[in-house]
Amino acid sequence: MIELFSADTPNGKKISIMLEEIEFDYKVTSISLSANDQLKPEFKKISPFGKIPVIKDHDNNETIFESGAILIYLGEKSKKFYDEKDKLVINQWLMAQMGLVGPMIGQHHQFHHYNPGKSEFGENRYFEISKRIYKDLDERLGESKYLAGNDYTIADIATWPWIARHNWHDIGLKNYKHLCKWFETISERPAVIKGYKFMDAGAEIPKP
Repeated sequence: MIELFSADTPNGKKISIMLEEIEFDYKVTSISLSANDQLKPEFKKISPFGKIPVIKDHDNNETIFESGAILIYLGEKSKKFYDEKDKLVINQWLMAQMGLVGPMIGQHHQFHHYNPGKSEFGENRYFEISKRIYKDLDERLGESKYLAGNDYTIADIATWPWIARHNWHDIGLKNYKHLCKWFETISERPAVIKGYKFMDAGAEIPKP
């Protein structure tokens, strides 16, 4: 059984969606970011930088932090969505999400959604970077059904929850037809719908 330590964020949703997709038994232990649970000594023992999500695999007593590493671990354990022959391209798109898509769109959230009006420079900078990310993803998905090729993989599972906050971005997902189609296709997957609700049973995936 997998224990998922998380908050209801895009990074948390990556793992709940993956666990639903691979049909592993799991339980959720809520980490309150507003109460700084992630900075408590007991949590930092399993997450050195005080970040969510973290999983504990109670079958073998392994604890894994960092969402990309968790997806790789679960992909290898389940032998799903992380095909050996496609690992090189999957890893590239997964690392692009970890190093660019998530951090930059996360900064856009901070300036544009949470703290509007506090920094014109910050708002403009991360808005433009996020628009470019939308454009680059759209171009990729114009030539490939999914990010790493013809198959749905952990690269898509990692990236989709960040685009699922498109209603925060004010960029206009419908303006990017390939990205929008990809988003809608994944949004219809039963495991994605269920995983999206992992901490809020009433949560609905925003429509483009």
